[in-house]
Amino acid sequence: MPDRALCSVILMTLALGCQAPPPAVSSEKPPAPSPAAAPVEHLKVEHLKVKTLATHPHDAHSYTQGLVWHDGKLYESAGNYGASSLREVDPATGEVLRFAPVADRYFAEGLALVGDRLIQLTWKESTAFVYGLAKFDPQGQLSYTGEGWGLCSDGQRLIMSDGSDRLTFRDPATFTPTGGVNVSEDGQPMLELNELECVDGAVYANVWQTDRILRIDPATGHVTAEIDAAGLLTPEESAGADVLNGIAWRPDTKIFYITGKHWPKMFEVVFEKAGP
Repeated sequence: MPDRALCSVILMTLALGCQAPPPAVSSEKPPAPSPAAAPVEHLKVEHLKVKTLATHPHDAHSYTQGLVWHDGKLYESAGNYGASSLREVDPATGEVLRFAPVADRYFAEGLALVGDRLIQLTWKESTAFVYGLAKFDPQGQLSYTGEGWGLCSDGQRLIMSDGSDRLTFRDPATFTPTGGVNVSEDGQPMLELNELECVDGAVYANVWQTDRILRIDPATGHVTAEIDAAGLLTPEESAGADVLNGIAWRPDTKIFYITGKHWPKMFEVVFEKAGP
Protein backbone atom coordinates (compact mmCIF):
# COMPACT_ATOMS: atom_id res chain seq x y z
CA MET A 1 0.00 0.00 0.00
CA PRO A 2 1.58 3.34 -1.04
CA ASP A 3 2.63 5.90 1.50
CA ARG A 4 -0.31 8.23 2.32
CA ALA A 5 1.85 11.41 2.38
CA LEU A 6 3.34 10.60 -1.00
CA CYS A 7 -0.13 10.11 -2.52
CA SER A 8 -1.32 13.48 -1.18
CA VAL A 9 1.64 15.28 -2.77
CA ILE A 10 0.99 13.61 -6.13
CA LEU A 11 -2.72 14.50 -6.09
CA MET A 12 -2.05 18.19 -5.28
CA THR A 13 0.53 18.42 -8.08
CA LEU A 14 -1.93 16.99 -10.63
CA ALA A 15 -4.69 19.37 -9.51
CA LEU A 16 -2.46 22.43 -9.94
CA GLY A 17 -1.33 21.30 -13.39
CA CYS A 18 -4.92 21.00 -14.62
CA GLN A 19 -5.95 24.60 -13.81
CA ALA A 20 -6.63 26.86 -16.84
CA PRO A 21 -4.00 29.57 -17.51
CA PRO A 22 -4.95 33.18 -16.64
CA PRO A 23 -6.66 35.09 -19.46
CA ALA A 24 -4.38 36.96 -21.87
CA VAL A 25 -4.43 40.75 -21.67
CA SER A 26 -4.89 42.39 -25.09
CA SER A 27 -2.60 45.25 -26.02
CA GLU A 28 -5.12 46.63 -28.59
CA LYS A 29 -7.18 49.71 -27.72
CA PRO A 30 -10.96 49.49 -28.14
CA PRO A 31 -12.24 51.22 -31.31
CA ALA A 32 -13.16 54.88 -30.94
CA PRO A 33 -16.88 55.68 -31.24
CA SER A 34 -18.05 56.89 -34.67
CA PRO A 35 -18.40 60.66 -34.92
CA ALA A 36 -21.96 61.99 -34.92
CA ALA A 37 -23.40 62.64 -38.38
CA ALA A 38 -23.19 66.27 -39.44
CA PRO A 39 -26.58 68.05 -39.53
CA VAL A 40 -28.14 68.50 -42.95
CA GLU A 41 -27.51 72.01 -44.20
CA HIS A 42 -30.66 73.81 -45.35
CA LEU A 43 -30.14 75.41 -48.73
CA LYS A 44 -30.84 79.09 -48.90
CA VAL A 45 -34.02 79.92 -50.80
CA GLU A 46 -34.41 83.43 -52.20
CA HIS A 47 -37.71 85.15 -51.61
CA LEU A 48 -38.68 87.29 -54.58
CA LYS A 49 -41.69 89.32 -55.64
CA VAL A 50 -43.13 90.44 -58.95
CA LYS A 51 -42.48 93.94 -60.27
CA THR A 52 -44.92 94.83 -63.07
CA LEU A 53 -43.43 96.71 -66.03
CA ALA A 54 -46.45 96.68 -68.36
CA THR A 55 -49.98 95.32 -68.56
CA HIS A 56 -51.67 94.01 -71.71
CA PRO A 57 -55.09 92.58 -72.58
CA HIS A 58 -55.53 88.80 -72.51
CA ASP A 59 -58.40 86.69 -73.80
CA ALA A 60 -60.40 85.82 -70.67
CA HIS A 61 -61.93 82.86 -72.50
CA SER A 62 -58.55 81.14 -72.56
CA TYR A 63 -57.94 78.56 -69.84
CA THR A 64 -54.19 79.10 -70.09
CA GLN A 65 -52.10 75.95 -69.73
CA GLY A 66 -48.88 76.77 -71.57
CA LEU A 67 -47.14 79.94 -72.77
CA VAL A 68 -44.10 80.41 -75.03
CA TRP A 69 -42.39 83.54 -76.39
CA HIS A 70 -40.79 83.41 -79.83
CA ASP A 71 -39.78 86.08 -82.33
CA GLY A 72 -42.16 88.79 -81.12
CA LYS A 73 -45.18 86.56 -80.60
CA LEU A 74 -46.67 84.51 -77.78
CA TYR A 75 -47.84 80.95 -78.34
CA GLU A 76 -50.50 79.75 -75.94
CA SER A 77 -52.05 76.40 -75.13
CA ALA A 78 -55.62 76.73 -73.85
CA GLY A 79 -57.27 73.84 -72.03
CA ASN A 80 -60.64 72.36 -71.02
CA TYR A 81 -62.58 69.61 -72.72
CA GLY A 82 -64.43 71.01 -75.71
CA ALA A 83 -62.50 74.31 -75.61
CA SER A 84 -58.82 73.39 -76.03
CA SER A 85 -56.72 75.11 -78.67
CA LEU A 86 -53.32 76.30 -79.81
CA ARG A 87 -53.00 80.05 -80.36
CA GLU A 88 -50.59 82.64 -81.69
CA VAL A 89 -51.13 85.86 -79.76
CA ASP A 90 -50.05 89.47 -80.22
CA PRO A 91 -48.47 90.23 -76.81
CA ALA A 92 -49.24 93.95 -76.97
CA THR A 93 -52.95 93.71 -77.80
CA GLY A 94 -53.91 90.18 -76.77
CA GLU A 95 -55.35 89.60 -80.24
CA VAL A 96 -55.43 85.96 -81.30
CA LEU A 97 -53.64 85.91 -84.66
CA ARG A 98 -53.90 82.17 -85.34
CA PHE A 99 -56.04 79.48 -83.80
CA ALA A 100 -55.96 75.69 -84.08
CA PRO A 101 -58.73 73.84 -82.24
CA VAL A 102 -58.02 70.59 -80.41
CA ALA A 103 -60.52 67.73 -80.61
CA ASP A 104 -63.15 67.81 -77.86
CA ARG A 105 -61.98 64.57 -76.25
CA TYR A 106 -58.60 66.13 -75.38
CA PHE A 107 -57.74 68.56 -72.57
CA ALA A 108 -54.72 70.57 -73.77
CA GLU A 109 -51.93 71.34 -71.31
CA GLY A 110 -48.29 72.54 -71.42
CA LEU A 111 -46.51 73.83 -74.53
CA ALA A 112 -42.88 73.94 -75.67
CA LEU A 113 -41.03 75.07 -78.79
CA VAL A 114 -38.38 72.72 -80.20
CA GLY A 115 -36.75 74.10 -83.31
CA ASP A 116 -39.61 74.80 -85.71
CA ARG A 117 -42.06 72.51 -83.91
CA LEU A 118 -44.55 73.22 -81.14
CA ILE A 119 -45.29 70.32 -78.79
CA GLN A 120 -48.56 70.47 -76.84
CA LEU A 121 -49.36 68.10 -73.97
CA THR A 122 -52.74 66.74 -72.98
CA TRP A 123 -53.90 66.13 -69.43
CA LYS A 124 -55.08 62.51 -69.11
CA GLU A 125 -54.93 61.37 -72.72
CA SER A 126 -51.19 60.42 -72.73
CA THR A 127 -50.81 62.21 -76.07
CA ALA A 128 -48.68 65.14 -77.18
CA PHE A 129 -49.53 66.92 -80.42
CA VAL A 130 -46.77 68.19 -82.70
CA TYR A 131 -47.38 71.25 -84.92
CA GLY A 132 -45.30 73.15 -87.43
CA LEU A 133 -44.58 76.62 -86.06
CA ALA A 134 -45.12 78.46 -89.33
CA LYS A 135 -48.58 77.12 -90.20
CA PHE A 136 -49.77 75.13 -87.15
CA ASP A 137 -49.88 72.15 -89.48
CA PRO A 138 -50.19 68.81 -87.61
CA GLN A 139 -46.91 66.87 -87.73
CA GLY A 140 -47.77 63.83 -85.66
CA GLN A 141 -48.32 62.69 -82.11
CA LEU A 142 -46.10 61.52 -79.26
CA SER A 143 -47.09 59.14 -76.47
CA TYR A 144 -46.22 59.10 -72.78
CA THR A 145 -47.39 57.48 -69.56
CA GLY A 146 -49.29 59.39 -66.87
CA GLU A 147 -50.67 62.91 -66.83
CA GLY A 148 -49.31 65.88 -68.75
CA TRP A 149 -49.17 69.28 -67.01
CA GLY A 150 -46.25 71.57 -67.89
CA LEU A 151 -43.53 71.43 -70.55
CA CYS A 152 -40.44 73.46 -71.43
CA SER A 153 -37.26 73.07 -73.47
CA ASP A 154 -33.79 73.94 -72.17
CA GLY A 155 -32.30 73.66 -75.65
CA GLN A 156 -31.06 70.10 -75.14
CA ARG A 157 -34.03 68.25 -73.67
CA LEU A 158 -37.66 68.66 -72.73
CA ILE A 159 -38.65 68.96 -69.07
CA MET A 160 -42.17 67.89 -68.13
CA SER A 161 -44.34 68.06 -65.02
CA ASP A 162 -47.24 65.75 -64.17
CA GLY A 163 -48.87 67.42 -61.16
CA SER A 164 -46.59 65.73 -58.62
CA ASP A 165 -43.16 66.81 -57.35
CA ARG A 166 -41.49 65.04 -60.29
CA LEU A 167 -39.83 66.67 -63.30
CA THR A 168 -39.19 64.21 -66.13
CA PHE A 169 -36.51 64.79 -68.75
CA ARG A 170 -37.41 63.71 -72.28
CA ASP A 171 -35.71 63.36 -75.62
CA PRO A 172 -37.09 66.17 -77.83
CA ALA A 173 -37.26 63.95 -80.92
CA THR A 174 -38.76 60.75 -79.51
CA PHE A 175 -40.26 61.98 -76.20
CA THR A 176 -38.57 59.03 -74.49
CA PRO A 177 -37.77 59.65 -70.80
CA THR A 178 -34.05 60.19 -70.24
CA GLY A 179 -34.09 60.92 -66.50
CA GLY A 180 -35.75 63.14 -63.96
CA VAL A 181 -35.63 64.70 -60.54
CA ASN A 182 -37.93 65.15 -57.56
CA VAL A 183 -38.38 68.75 -56.44
CA SER A 184 -38.08 69.66 -52.78
CA GLU A 185 -37.61 72.59 -50.43
CA ASP A 186 -36.02 71.99 -47.02
CA GLY A 187 -36.58 68.28 -47.59
CA GLN A 188 -40.30 68.67 -48.29
CA PRO A 189 -41.67 67.59 -51.69
CA MET A 190 -43.10 70.41 -53.79
CA LEU A 191 -46.31 68.99 -55.25
CA GLU A 192 -48.63 70.14 -58.05
CA LEU A 193 -45.93 71.68 -60.24
CA ASN A 194 -47.80 73.02 -63.23
CA GLU A 195 -46.75 75.24 -66.16
CA LEU A 196 -42.98 75.37 -66.71
CA GLU A 197 -40.46 77.72 -68.28
CA CYS A 198 -36.78 76.89 -68.83
CA VAL A 199 -34.50 79.92 -68.35
CA ASP A 200 -30.68 79.99 -68.21
CA GLY A 201 -30.30 76.54 -66.68
CA ALA A 202 -33.18 76.89 -64.20
CA VAL A 203 -36.81 75.79 -64.36
CA TYR A 204 -39.59 78.15 -63.28
CA ALA A 205 -42.79 76.40 -62.23
CA ASN A 206 -46.24 77.64 -61.40
CA VAL A 207 -47.66 75.81 -58.39
CA TRP A 208 -51.29 74.93 -59.03
CA GLN A 209 -53.93 76.75 -56.96
CA THR A 210 -51.39 79.22 -55.57
CA ASP A 211 -49.85 82.58 -56.48
CA ARG A 212 -46.35 81.10 -56.16
CA ILE A 213 -43.74 80.50 -58.82
CA LEU A 214 -40.74 78.32 -57.92
CA ARG A 215 -37.26 78.54 -59.41
CA ILE A 216 -35.77 75.04 -59.47
CA ASP A 217 -32.28 73.67 -60.08
CA PRO A 218 -32.98 70.73 -62.43
CA ALA A 219 -29.64 69.12 -61.57
CA THR A 220 -30.63 68.58 -57.92
CA GLY A 221 -34.37 69.27 -57.70
CA HIS A 222 -33.74 71.92 -55.04
CA VAL A 223 -35.92 75.02 -54.98
CA THR A 224 -33.60 78.03 -55.20
CA ALA A 225 -36.25 80.79 -55.12
CA GLU A 226 -39.91 81.37 -54.29
CA ILE A 227 -41.66 84.17 -56.16
CA ASP A 228 -44.80 85.79 -54.77
CA ALA A 229 -47.07 86.76 -57.67
CA ALA A 230 -50.14 87.68 -55.62
CA GLY A 231 -52.17 90.82 -56.22
CA LEU A 232 -51.75 91.20 -59.97
CA LEU A 233 -55.49 91.32 -60.60
CA THR A 234 -57.93 93.62 -58.86
CA PRO A 235 -60.64 92.01 -56.69
CA GLU A 236 -63.15 92.70 -59.47
CA GLU A 237 -60.94 91.04 -62.09
CA SER A 238 -60.21 88.10 -59.82
CA ALA A 239 -63.92 87.39 -59.39
CA GLY A 240 -64.19 86.02 -62.91
CA ALA A 241 -60.70 84.53 -63.12
CA ASP A 242 -59.12 81.24 -62.15
CA VAL A 243 -55.59 80.57 -60.85
CA LEU A 244 -52.23 81.95 -61.93
CA ASN A 245 -50.80 79.81 -64.73
CA GLY A 246 -48.68 80.73 -67.71
CA ILE A 247 -45.11 81.98 -67.73
CA ALA A 248 -42.94 82.86 -70.75
CA TRP A 249 -39.40 84.25 -70.89
CA ARG A 250 -38.40 86.92 -73.40
CA PRO A 251 -34.61 86.62 -73.67
CA ASP A 252 -33.89 89.82 -75.60
CA THR A 253 -35.37 92.07 -72.89
CA LYS A 254 -34.96 89.59 -70.00
CA ILE A 255 -38.54 89.93 -68.84
CA PHE A 256 -41.27 87.40 -68.11
CA TYR A 257 -44.84 87.38 -69.40
CA ILE A 258 -47.24 85.89 -66.86
CA THR A 259 -51.00 85.37 -66.85
CA GLY A 260 -53.60 82.89 -65.60
CA LYS A 261 -56.58 80.77 -66.49
CA HIS A 262 -59.42 83.03 -67.67
CA TRP A 263 -57.38 86.13 -66.77
CA PRO A 264 -58.32 89.33 -68.61
CA LYS A 265 -54.72 90.62 -68.45
CA MET A 266 -51.17 89.62 -69.29
CA PHE A 267 -48.27 91.13 -67.35
CA GLU A 268 -44.69 91.94 -68.29
CA VAL A 269 -42.70 91.48 -65.10
CA VAL A 270 -39.31 91.04 -63.51
CA PHE A 271 -38.59 89.31 -60.23
CA GLU A 272 -36.89 91.30 -57.48
CA LYS A 273 -35.94 90.73 -53.86
CA ALA A 274 -38.87 90.76 -51.46
CA GLY A 275 -38.67 92.79 -48.26
CA PRO A 276 -35.63 94.21 -46.47
